[in-house]
Amino acid sequence: MKEPVELIQMREVQAIIRLALAEDCYRRDITSNLVIPRHLESKAVLLSKDRGVLCGIGVFTEVFKQVDSNLEVDLCSIDGSDLKLGDKVAVISGNTRSILRAERTALNFVCHLSGIASAVSAYIDCIKGTKACIADTRKTSAGQRLLEKYAISCGGGKNHRFNLSDGILIKDNHIAVLQNMGLSLREIVMRAKKNNRSGLEIEVEVNSLAQAEEAVEAGADILLLDNMSVAEMRTTVSKLKGMARFEASGGITLQNVRAVAQTGVDIISIGALTHSVQVFDFSLEMY
Repeated sequence: MKEPVELIQMREVQAIIRLALAEDCYRRDITSNLVIPRHLESKAVLLSKDRGVLCGIGVFTEVFKQVDSNLEVDLCSIDGSDLKLGDKVAVISGNTRSILRAERTALNFVCHLSGIASAVSAYIDCIKGTKACIADTRKTSAGQRLLEKYAISCGGGKNHRFNLSDGILIKDNHIAVLQNMGLSLREIVMRAKKNNRSGLEIEVEVNSLAQAEEAVEAGADILLLDNMSVAEMRTTVSKLKGMARFEASGGITLQNVRAVAQTGVDIISIGALTHSVQVFDFSLEMY
């Protein structure tokens, strides 16, 4: 298991939190200022209301600290922990107004990130016994990619490209533009290899066995099998095994992920893990 925020850059995380708190106008909490005595102190407990994997507890803590550095946050679990219904995850102590000001922003982070980690874990359970790994994509929430990719790792998944600079991936639109200029897929891949000074592997998106064969012959290192059927993937992997690595993407669900993994692909990337995941259910109970 990973310690809270161990794998993410704290300075960037603090900036993300500041933006989220500013969005919520936490300093102008009209309701709390009207009805809660200024010096009243309370405690609040963070409770799990589901089964899954905890992620974002360090971010949760930092939200409270940014709102009021005098608040005390005692953790009962760390990121990567398995949670069950009713588990006590953290206890916050201090000024009541401060706890209420931070509550929603802190919950937004831990609910979203734990939802991602839990979803990844569920996919990994489905493909046990195969060689495939579960990976994310760049389909992340604006400004929160660092946190969401951290959540992927907490759930046991792998990170694909963090940004456009750290991986070569020739996608369908690259191919379409260059084919309109008269280049073949083979020529496109060869152009990438010729101009590649980074030493990074070259991945090419393909949607048929014919495209896969052409890309491999030109020297592609990884084939992204985009929206292929299970049968098409199985045939492509079988025919080109040992000539490249294979990534499956598009239309992957919990219902079909095992069948996809059993085709022999190396990587299964799933955009839904970040762009449309269901949040994990926590409650923050004051007392």
